[in-house]
Amino acid sequence: MSLYAIGDLHLHFSSPLKAEAQLYDPLWKNHEERFKRNCENLLMENDTLVLVGDHSWGKNLEECEADFEYIRQLPGRKILTRGNHDMFWDAKKTKRLNERFKPELNFLQDGYEVYGDYALIATKGYTFEGPYYLNYKGEVVGYDAEKEEHAKKLVEREAQRLIKSFEKAKADGYKKFIMFLHYPPTNIMETDSVFTEIAETYDAKEVIYAHCHGYKRFHDSIEGEYKGRNYRLVSGDFLSWVPDKILD
Repeated sequence: MSLYAIGDLHLHFSSPLKAEAQLYDPLWKNHEERFKRNCENLLMENDTLVLVGDHSWGKNLEECEADFEYIRQLPGRKILTRGNHDMFWDAKKTKRLNERFKPELNFLQDGYEVYGDYALIATKGYTFEGPYYLNYKGEVVGYDAEKEEHAKKLVEREAQRLIKSFEKAKADGYKKFIMFLHYPPTNIMETDSVFTEIAETYDAKEVIYAHCHGYKRFHDSIEGEYKGRNYRLVSGDFLSWVPDKILD
């Protein structure tokens, strides 16, 4: 039994494609076929696959149905977390999604799932992504302060959701945690954030995130060992559509 993670499938079997890179970037060519083949070669039926947000370009469940059917057919237990492009998913209506799609698909929000003796904790997260103003050297010399203030409110909302989920798991006796975000835990101007602080407070051994696409964005946030925990980017194009093994 193993735990795997990957994010940003951006499926569009029944909806308009909204990302230009998926049309011309070689990393995205036939990614649905490549990813399915990799999963079938790698995962066993008793493995768990966490899909870390941005599952579909569909704006509602009808437009997502073919995408969900594709995910259903992947091997193993599937846990889905929220991404910024998952328009079909109202966080307050997660229970309805689970009632409709369980046991094939598990939508994780404001709670936790279990893998062995670990509690899997997830929320979409948020980070300020600009606009940034750069000098001729490419260094950040300013940014949009008004948009940063709005971002702070979203960060606080997501942080509180994350804390509540950790507390639920702790109350149920769990002491080992893996933390999933869709957005990276820090932006390009940060070395720490409320999300890294939460990971440290609850001693999450792994912090898994996605969202960073394309060669220029792959290294926007923390990677590897940092303050006693391991940070991993699992965007599909970064992983060349091979799910990352998190735990055996």
